[in-house]
Parts: sequence; structure tokens; C-alpha cells
Amino acid sequence: MLKSIVLQAPAKVNYLLDVVARRPDGYHELRMIMQRINLCDRVTIQLSDTPGIRVNCGCQGVPDGEGNIAWKAARRLLDLSGYTGGVEIEIQKNIPVAAGLGGGSSDCATVLLGLNELLGCGLSQDRLMEIGVSLGADVPFFVFQQTAVAEGIGEKLTPLAAIPSAWLVLVNPNVPVSTAWVYKNLQLTQRKCLATIPNSFEDATELSAILSNDLEEVTIPAFPVISEIKKQLVAAGALCSLMSGSGPTVFGLFDDEVTARKAGELLGQDNSWFIAVVETI
Repeated sequence: MLKSIVLQAPAKVNYLLDVVARRPDGYHELRMIMQRINLCDRVTIQLSDTPGIRVNCGCQGVPDGEGNIAWKAARRLLDLSGYTGGVEIEIQKNIPVAAGLGGGSSDCATVLLGLNELLGCGLSQDRLMEIGVSLGADVPFFVFQQTAVAEGIGEKLTPLAAIPSAWLVLVNPNVPVSTAWVYKNLQLTQRKCLATIPNSFEDATELSAILSNDLEEVTIPAFPVISEIKKQLVAAGALCSLMSGSGPTVFGLFDDEVTARKAGELLGQDNSWFIAVVETI
């Protein structure tokens, strides 16, 4: 039996984020297009003869131990497996925290996938997704491991038939944004009418035409720098730019690597923002 495994936990961006309605349970009905990117945390999972779960991240704003969503994932898999030993989890954070990129949810999903293999649980993808949604709304998407239309609170996933690969420039102005705060301040007066989502896209230009995020109306007024970053990305050659998730990370969509890297260099010249040039996966 394998005793340890090292996995990459990718970030995500939202090409589309429609908030359809508020649910009685306090959550919101959503419709999203979610895309993984090759900016990844590094997650090392090791089985131990000593009972208990130990999570070490060492990143400001991310708790170690029981407060970490990865700890909760490990607890669920240990309980299901009957394994009497323990687990040690080391997370090397490369994805900014509270940034709208899903880093914590991806770490959680990666622990579910890794421990399912290490412990020989044999749980199906659907079962892991069921466990995942009880831990966080974005977790099932990272278990699913495909570009998808996500509905419900994010747990109803439909793969997109064809979507072009693209280069993205991520820009984060280093201001943490609470997802709970954004949704609490979102004003919904009626159920939203939804345009039809194409099942496939020919190229990045066609994809850029559908980029939209309802949460911008909350986050941008509170953090005007997001609007400025969007403008700078388009001026630097992006086909379109959009805030990802609840923000504050903004991405510019490019159809070639050279233009994307030049834009990343340009935006990085006169500020201390987090900037990464990434590719979709």
C-alpha cells in the first residue's frame, strides 16, 4: 500500500457566474462556467501509524489543523475507511488566499482524491463529489476535473463538449475579499432570466463574448482597483477581462502566449500586485 502521495491542486477561474436566485437555506442558485488553470498548490499526503490528522500550511490567512478544509476532508475519508492510523498533510500555497480562485476548495478536493487512493476506499467520483459539497460548494468541481457548467450551488456539473485552450493573465491587488460578504451584499430583486450557454466554442474570441460575473456589482464598488485592472488588461491586448468568483482576482483572456506574457510584464512594472501568466487545463 502506498504510504504517501504528492499532488497538484489547480486553481480555477469563472468564465461565467450568473446568480439566479436566493435559496431559503441562505445559499444562492448559480449558473457558472468553471475552468481549471495551471496555477497550483502542492499537496503532500502521508499516512502515519500515529492516530490523528495534522495539516501544515504555514500561510497567513490559512489555518492549520481542524480549521483547514483539507483537515475536514481527511476526517471524512478516515472515518469511511476505518484506517486506525493518522494522516499528515503539507500544503505549499501558490494560489492566493481569499482571491476568487478556489484554492482552499481545490486543496480539499485533492485530499479527497489522494486519500481515496492511499486508503484504498474505492469511492466513486460521484460519491466523492457528494462528500465534497458538504465541505464547500466549489469542491465537487475540483473532484470532477473537467471544464464544466456548474448549477445549483455549484454541485450540478455538466462537462462542456468543446472549449478552446487559452492563456490568462491573473492579477490580484492583494486585498482579501470574503465570499460570504459579497453574497450577503448582493441585491437580488427577482429571478434572473438566463441566456442559453453554447455547448462548444470555436476559439478564444468566441469564448470571450460570454464572459460575465454578477458578483462584480458588489465587489467593484468596494474595490475600484478591480475596474482599473480590467481596463489595463484590455489595453494590454486581452480579448476580454473579468473578475473571477467573488474576487478580487481579475483575469485577462488571451489567445496566444506571447501577448499574454508581454501583458503580464507590463502590468507588473509599477505595482506590487500578484501577477501570474497561466494556461487553462
